[in-house]
Amino acid sequence: MLHHGGMTTIAADTTILLESCTSTWIFDTQRMRFRRVVKGLGLASHDAITAWRPYYALELDTASESFTVALNRERTRRIRSWRHVTTCLECGAGTQSALGPDELKSAVLG
Repeated sequence: MLHHGGMTTIAADTTILLESCTSTWIFDTQRMRFRRVVKGLGLASHDAITAWRPYYALELDTASESFTVALNRERTRRIRSWRHVTTCLECGAGTQSALGPDELKSAVLG
């Protein structure tokens, strides 16, 4: 597992985790799909983990800590968020993960 700032790479670059202020984003790069685990809602909550959704590109901007998820080939449908870092300019809080090790395994494999 490689961890750098708000991004973690797991299992030989097939899974990327990005921490944003409100969620842990899980990217399955082999299957080109992603899901989010919302922070502050226990995994027992049905709404805490989103369904897997396809994506076509993941763009990381290390200068601004932002990332963009392209939802279609034309890249006209996109989601943009910011990585949550130790001294976060977006929310002013310190780092925290939505997932413990067992919960992470469950979310990635689920």
